[in-house]
Amino acid sequence: MTAAPRVPDFFIVGAPKSGTTAMYEYLRSHPDLFLPARKELRFFGRDLDIRDRETLSTDRYLAFFATAPPEARVGTAYVWYLFSSSAAREIGEFSPEARIIVMVRDPVDMLPALHGEHLANGNEDIADFAEALGAEADRRAGRRIPPHAHLPQGLWYSQVPRYAEQIERYIEVFGRHRVHVIVFDDFVADPAAAYRDTLRFLDVSTDHAPAAFEVVNPSRRVRSEWLRHFLARPPNLPRLLIRHVVPAGIRRAAYERAKRANVVFSPRAPMSPATRRRLRATFAPEVARLSALLDRDLRELWDRDDSAS
Repeated sequence: MTAAPRVPDFFIVGAPKSGTTAMYEYLRSHPDLFLPARKELRFFGRDLDIRDRETLSTDRYLAFFATAPPEARVGTAYVWYLFSSSAAREIGEFSPEARIIVMVRDPVDMLPALHGEHLANGNEDIADFAEALGAEADRRAGRRIPPHAHLPQGLWYSQVPRYAEQIERYIEVFGRHRVHVIVFDDFVADPAAAYRDTLRFLDVSTDHAPAAFEVVNPSRRVRSEWLRHFLARPPNLPRLLIRHVVPAGIRRAAYERAKRANVVFSPRAPMSPATRRRLRATFAPEVARLSALLDRDLRELWDRDDSAS
């Protein structure tokens, strides 16, 4: 008898630039958990306008979990599931007993980090953060979309950190007891404690710890805009020749190596005090709503760095 395909038991659903990559790698090291080497497996979120790769079929998606040990809990992640208005419902239909991990970060700090990530991966082409914020209305109307954008909705900066509404969708589908929210500040201050809390949520042993709690996915920028454009949209003739001659696995590995070689890790330019104050005011109602949802005063936690601005 053929064994039933493994379906994920838990999902890290976001938010972007909030520690999800680090948590994913820490959880991958646990002997009672199975998470595939590839983190960003998009399968749910039919409302997301993803342009850089085709949606996985059910068979291809489940194949990523086929080698999971029978006794292991199986997990996966995609950081835009939290933003998606349909992913919570879709995941609930696919894996009704799943557990959901959410990581949230102060919007005033998360958004410039997201802007930098977009610049590095080609989703953004406006280098100035404040100018990119000002372009949102045009982008929501389909204008000023970068030529190599793979997720135009990711440029709706004011909508990405609407955490309370997003988390409420998951609570409605899965129940409060199966939604675990990690505040980025806690994760940075004591990653070992945040990791243990997550293991308890997943109901696995807390005796294990990664070899080291290291920074994963730091700020970065591209070395060459030309190379980034070439990798995103190579000329037709060489692209067709390579596709015909080089196996898919080798193509993908070479592409990822070239992308990594074109990236340099460096701190972001500081945000202007005026922009910081404007963002703080914009998201004050959202932070208050999230504070009520989590029964924790995040306003005091997240506003404390603004006194010098």
